[in-house]
Amino acid sequence: MRKKKIPMRRCVGCMESKPKKELIRIVASDEDDVKIDETGKANGRGVYLCPNADCFEKAKKKKALGRGLKTEIDEQQLERLYEEFSAYERKDS
Repeated sequence: MRKKKIPMRRCVGCMESKPKKELIRIVASDEDDVKIDETGKANGRGVYLCPNADCFEKAKKKKALGRGLKTEIDEQQLERLYEEFSAYERKDS
């Protein structure tokens, strides 16, 4: 019997590959709306982050979120995203 392959994704903060289920997906939809995708299946371009603030800060510092999503993310969107991310991080642990 074959083992089921675990989908791996790379965190844009620390650049480590981890199982997709352990990471948080951030998606950019067509309306230039950037948000956390709780289902992991929302339409749009997505990037993955480890569920900790350090990885978010690293990604923010090197502008990896905007680059990965191929969109411009302003400071206001980043702040809102960070609040969503922090709430998600607390809910998860």
